[in-house]
Amino acid sequence: MIRVVSFEFNPFQENTWVLYDETGACVIVDPGCYDAGEQRRLQQFIEQHELTPVLLLNTHGHLDHIFGNAFVHRQWGLAPHIHRLDLPFLERAPQISMMYGIPMPEPSPPPAGFLEDGQQIEFGESRLKVLFVPGHAPGHVAFYAPEEGFAVSGDVLFYDSVGRTDLPGGDWDTLLRSIRERMFALPDDTRVLPGHGPETTIGREKKFNPFCGTNAV
Repeated sequence: MIRVVSFEFNPFQENTWVLYDETGACVIVDPGCYDAGEQRRLQQFIEQHELTPVLLLNTHGHLDHIFGNAFVHRQWGLAPHIHRLDLPFLERAPQISMMYGIPMPEPSPPPAGFLEDGQQIEFGESRLKVLFVPGHAPGHVAFYAPEEGFAVSGDVLFYDSVGRTDLPGGDWDTLLRSIRERMFALPDDTRVLPGHGPETTIGREKKFNPFCGTNAV
């Protein structure tokens, strides 16, 4: 049984997710910890619960989701797994961060591997399925746990909102297609664990989301 816990990090109020099961193996998704205090919060949780980080996963390569990649690599020896199409964001993060006036704490290490649609990720006694859901970023993915009924959605789908598409590589039509054909194909009671804001469910967003639900304009 996968347990999930979130941490809100960095000036963008990004959700970092830690997934773990009864074996103590854990996966860190989108570590956004920016400063020493945020890094300490993540480390203390993992140590207090006697967890062993075994994978670092990025839903996409935008700054706020990779600020902590270098810390996770330094602390636990893990390099990120990301979709190949988002590799340019990972590589250019230090330059991009200067454009926002938020210096990158440390460059992310190169990927340990690339994620593919439909790929099964195993850790401990648990499994996640990779869903390719571009639009907010060209290589955006979500991580779906069918047995536990949740999906870590990154910045594709939010409570009453969707990911922005005005950043490089973003595309509105592609985002809506990803949501309607991939995310909305999941069971209605699936918990959506987003990259920002509160969690929601697929059924709620199908019905009420003003951008892509049944009442969308």
